Order: sequence, then C-alpha cells, then structure tokens
Amino acid sequence: MGAGHDHGHTHGPPAGSGTAAAAYRGRLRIALGITLSVMVVEIVGGLLADSLALIADAAHMATDAVGLSMALLAIHFANRPPSERRTFGLARAEILAALANCLLLLGVGSYVLYEAIQRFITPAETAGGTTIVFGVIGLAANMVSLSLLMRGQKESLNVRGAFLEVAADALGSVAVIVSAALILLTGWQAADPIASLVIGLMIVPRTLKLLRETLDVLLESAPKGVDMTEVRAHILALEGVEDVHDLHAWTITSGMPVLSAHVVVRSDVLSAIGNEKMLHELQGCLGDHFDVGHCTFQLEPSGHAEHEAGLCH
Repeated sequence: MGAGHDHGHTHGPPAGSGTAAAAYRGRLRIALGITLSVMVVEIVGGLLADSLALIADAAHMATDAVGLSMALLAIHFANRPPSERRTFGLARAEILAALANCLLLLGVGSYVLYEAIQRFITPAETAGGTTIVFGVIGLAANMVSLSLLMRGQKESLNVRGAFLEVAADALGSVAVIVSAALILLTGWQAADPIASLVIGLMIVPRTLKLLRETLDVLLESAPKGVDMTEVRAHILALEGVEDVHDLHAWTITSGMPVLSAHVVVRSDVLSAIGNEKMLHELQGCLGDHFDVGHCTFQLEPSGHAEHEAGLCH
C-alpha cells in the first residue's frame, strides 16, 4: 500500500474466543446423543406399529444426527487459528455446515412427502396405541434438545440449522401423536399418511428461510441489520469527511461481520487532528450505531481518489 494510506481496525471477540457457535458445543453434543437414542427407539416403534409417520420422524431424526454432527465438526474447524493462507481461519466452515443442513432437510422433506403419497395409493394398517407411546417419547426428547439450543440459534446460523431440524422433529412428533390418536379413536387409517404430509410441509418453509440467510452470507451480502445507506450517512456526517467510496460490509460467519471503506478527508482537518484521532472517530461512529466487529478504514486526503484511480487499470 502506498504512502499516506492509513488503516484502523476494531475487533469483535478477542483472539481465541471462537465463533458464535463455539459456546454451544457441549449442548450440541447432548442434543446429538438424545437424537441418536430417540431415532433408534422410533425405528423400532415404527416397525412394531407399521406407522409411516413414526418411520418418517425417525428418518428425520437420522438427518438431525448427521446435521448435528456436521455442526460440531464445523465448529471444530471454524475455531482453528488463522494462517498466512487462510487469514480468517476456517470460520466459513459453519456456514457450509448450515448449507449442508438445508440440503439434508429439503431431501428429507421430499422423501417424506413421496412416501406419504405412496401410502394413500397403498394403505396400511397402523397400530395407534403403540405409535402414541413412541411419539410421546420422541416429543419429550425433542423438547429437551430444543431447550438446549434455544439461545444459540439466535446467535449462529450453524446452531440455527441444528435447532430447526430438532424443531421440525418436535412438530413431527406432535403430528404422529395426533394421527395415532385419531386412528385409535376412529380407526381412520388415512390419518397416518396425512400426518406424514404435514411433517414434510412443515420442514420446507423453515429450511428455505435458513437457506436464504446462508446464501446471503456466502454471497457476501451486507450483514443483517446493517443498512449501508445509514452507514455511509454516519461516516459522511463526521467533520472533515468529504466522501466515502469502496464501502463494503459482509459476514465471515455468524457473529463475525466485517466492514471496509476508503474515507476521503479534507487535508486541513487531517493536519489539524491527525490520522489517529480521525480513525478513532470513525470507529466510535460505527461502534455506537452498528454491530460490526471488524472495521478497516483507509484515510485519503482530498483529491487522492483521482490519483488512486489512475494507478489502477
């Protein structure tokens, strides 16, 4: 970088504190243990009761187990230290895990919908009483897992992916219980494939929402809650600032938003207050109004932008 280019940085969590999801590693492990246990129980129950809804819920549990495992693996890699080649480390691993979770959920939702339609074509006898018992066990386990991940899903897309899978399972367990009760009370066997359809339809909208948020990060959209028009206005409102260009904001991973900007400042103002004070004012301006953990500013005297453009071809 040429002479006269000054940089200022503010940092979010201190080095070594890890990504937003790291604090929930233990809870994810517990949720994984619960999920694997209930999956086995529901497979046994589904086979005993010949319940597609219960089998569908167990299949969803299996993808939950894969999703939770991926989330934990992603946290492990995401919290490895940066290197000269990967200056942000492997923090994006958590976002990739969230994306993989989305694909898994969409696959499970499609499979459940397909199997439900097949059950309408070829009806089967479902044992309502047995299905209720296993459905209640699944619901209780899912509620424990949800309580463990409730807070973390607000802070990390990776944890939210795991949370949404468990939430869909909990709703699926409710559908299983309701359909089994209807079969037990009325003998209406169509309740089982209908419950399966409900489970499939509950999975898709939440998954698409998570997918959209994940793609926003991968496509380096502005962080959620950061209005770039407002950011520009706040910077321009500082005394001596004439212009802002090359203004960018993006998210490395959940809890790690980044911003960079070239700020054109009147030469007399820079001479009067100095570069350091100007950088502190810029950092304070953004720190007070926007949740951006790492900012990089390049200060430029008036007229420098034309000079810089001439250097870049």
